[in-house]
Amino acid sequence: MSFAYPYILFLLLGIPIYIGLYLFARFSRRRRLNKFGRPEVLQQMMPDVSPYKPPIKLTLQCLAFACIVIALARPWGGVKSEDTSKEGIEVVIAVDASTSMLAPSSPEPGAPDRMRMAKMMLEKLIGRLNNDRVGLIEYAGEAYTLIPVTNDYVSAKMFLNSISPDQLAEQGTNIAATIEKATMSFSESKDIGKSIILITDAEELENPDGVMDAVAAAAKKNIQVNVIGVGSQTGVNIPQRGGLMIDPATGEPVVTRLNEDLAIKIAEAGKGIYVNAANKDCLNELEKQMDKVAKTALEGSMSVVHDELFALFGWLAFAFIIIDMFVVDSKITWLDKFTFFRKEANK
Repeated sequence: MSFAYPYILFLLLGIPIYIGLYLFARFSRRRRLNKFGRPEVLQQMMPDVSPYKPPIKLTLQCLAFACIVIALARPWGGVKSEDTSKEGIEVVIAVDASTSMLAPSSPEPGAPDRMRMAKMMLEKLIGRLNNDRVGLIEYAGEAYTLIPVTNDYVSAKMFLNSISPDQLAEQGTNIAATIEKATMSFSESKDIGKSIILITDAEELENPDGVMDAVAAAAKKNIQVNVIGVGSQTGVNIPQRGGLMIDPATGEPVVTRLNEDLAIKIAEAGKGIYVNAANKDCLNELEKQMDKVAKTALEGSMSVVHDELFALFGWLAFAFIIIDMFVVDSKITWLDKFTFFRKEANK
């Protein structure tokens, strides 16, 4: 069993603390009762008090709490593989991980940074690629393949969340090298439709002259190139630890803006579409464009699915809570008619 949020399991440390407090309260109660007389005499004066119900209630409460914590940690029962034979295409998503992606997505106060907006949108996009194979590339000054084209959407989302500009030492925005890397990431089959989705602010190009050549080369191979622009055309600063990123040449804060004109040219040359991530209908428009790519039966592919056990532990917690509500502290009077343990008379 694995967990999506394993750090939540630290809350289980509250169970021994709760048990310790319970034992301390019972010990304190017994000490106070001893001041009034012998325990066996006091027990006869409290005939309705059950010595067994409190430990039972404690156990039920601990089990309910444990199940709630485990459910919140989102348990996975393992991985199961399923053979699929559905029509789809191959999609390679290239995510810009340059430092400019740390800038706010818009000049409005409180706007999320470009990287966060890109990740949120791509998680939704991957969730819609039910029948397609997806690959993932991150790039800045150079491009790196994170995961080849696959049906394993869970792994794709995990790698997507790991993308960060801090991981790439060579900064910049080398779109030409990225498109070349994406073109080589597809399978060799010419019958399968292929599409590149480029996530970028299209700024600080390392090889501006080679971008259109790379796009033209992809188009010759019938690879559709779509571009999702992240950010706004209004200039914003790039935050850093302790302040803003400073241009060493001028000593002024670096100003970054979305180069929408270039992004549109790339999409047009790649027979794709340009959409802005801030557009609420961007995913719908992107899907319509990708539907134009010829779909092929992707037989023998494997999809990896995690068995979600959240509901199981949720229902167990609910059952323990309901049982605890019906377990009262007093004795069950009708059980007094039965003698489970008989004391032998002293001879």
